[in-house]
Amino acid sequence: MTFARILILAFTVWLLPGIALARDGKATLSFGVISQRSAVLTAQYWNPILRYVSQRSGVPLQLKLSKTGNEHAAMIRRGEFDFIYSNHNFIPENDTVGYRVMARPLEDAIRGQIIVLADSPIRSLAELQDKEVAFPSPVAFVGYYVPMDALLRAGIRVMPRFAGNQEGAMGQLASRRTQAAGINSQIARDFALRQQLAYRVLWSSEEFLNIPISVHPSVPADKAEAVRAALFGMSADSEGKKILAESAAVIHQSPPFGFVKASDADFDNARRFYKSSLVNRATQ
Repeated sequence: MTFARILILAFTVWLLPGIALARDGKATLSFGVISQRSAVLTAQYWNPILRYVSQRSGVPLQLKLSKTGNEHAAMIRRGEFDFIYSNHNFIPENDTVGYRVMARPLEDAIRGQIIVLADSPIRSLAELQDKEVAFPSPVAFVGYYVPMDALLRAGIRVMPRFAGNQEGAMGQLASRRTQAAGINSQIARDFALRQQLAYRVLWSSEEFLNIPISVHPSVPADKAEAVRAALFGMSADSEGKKILAESAAVIHQSPPFGFVKASDADFDNARRFYKSSLVNRATQ
């Protein structure tokens, strides 16, 4: 067992004593998180938040991670998560599963970006022709679909190098294994701040609302509402505020912190993008 797996297991056990059963005798509900950072950082960020929400809502939640973005998307397609922090439910073949948006982080909107190191001689997208570009995974929305669509529309052919997650793509760029990276603007900013990495943006997309939290249709309405209320209440509660700030410090996330109401309609532009994307046509 790897160190990362051991650490995640330790965090999960700490999350709630007797986590196998909820107060009503039913199993805990899974909370699937999209693959953006390492498993260790993801656990360090989310487990304190899920512990707080579990205690306040009375609905025990357990962090559930997948190895890759492709696996995460497939698990959503099979309806294996009760709650998700993800935008892979907007993929057309996943949209029919019925996950309902219930909240989103109180953070800036995100953009897909194509970036290079600050000292790179590359100054335009055209100069990426036939070069290797790092991307998180073939299913990453703003990290792959959005920037790759821009490259295809500009007639620029690149060689994708998939790094496993968003920070993996940043790592490929930082180590100069690739000359550019397609990335989520927020992840790029936080990673660069934490690693003191200087980069330059070659291209940036329209804004999309930050990744939402959604609930599977099989989750009882009262449990979903209790979880939603606990999320909304974090930023107004002294303990909740402290936990949000401490989790943010782990990844150098910028304020504001917390969660606000959101609905499926708020993410219609993401759905429209998936349906019109040239990436889909190029891979068919």
